[in-house]
Amino acid sequence: MGFVVAIDGPAASGKGSVAARLGEALRLPVLDTGLLYRAVGVAVENSGGDLDDEAAAGSAARDLRPEDLEGEALRTRHAGEAASRVAVHPAVRSALLDFQRAFAAREPGAILDGRDIGTVVVPGAASKLFVTASPEVRARRRYAQLNAQGDRVTYDAVLDDIRRRDARDGGRAAAPMVRAADAVLLDTTDLDIDAAFDAALRIVEASRGRWEKS
Repeated sequence: MGFVVAIDGPAASGKGSVAARLGEALRLPVLDTGLLYRAVGVAVENSGGDLDDEAAAGSAARDLRPEDLEGEALRTRHAGEAASRVAVHPAVRSALLDFQRAFAAREPGAILDGRDIGTVVVPGAASKLFVTASPEVRARRRYAQLNAQGDRVTYDAVLDDIRRRDARDGGRAAAPMVRAADAVLLDTTDLDIDAAFDAALRIVEASRGRWEKS
């Protein structure tokens, strides 16, 4: 396996932006694993299924294709909520595990961001980060993003969504969102994207130096 970077953290923490910029800097492919769960949720709803039906969600996950990860429909607030609901199902997480691990096995390496990358998907990743921020800051970021997309929501509604998703992601029985014991904490509450990226790059470069010597 090449040099793998595992980036975990809650919604709107900045991990996706950090992952994308790290991919450009390190010339490594990036997988936003949240899109997998969003695509499953959207597929279940498009077929008329119930997001809380594990069998239906598991079937959608097994049928997922790379092209299903494209489209603005996956970037909406509704898709994010759907993703959080289907992600609690062990059948969904199991079905998507091989997809994620195959991506991580690419040479010369890869960057994956999600909720359980460093703990479940690639526990042996050479570099691990847990990116977070306060719920209020994350809600402001997501509120601005959604309104820029034309999704008119209130800040309070977005904050409620953030808190509900945190509770669901951290409390689920299957692969809960937790910081891996060897993951470096990166709190972006008071950082803009440039500062967050700079901090992440320093962490990852230090990890790569150790990895290359091992």
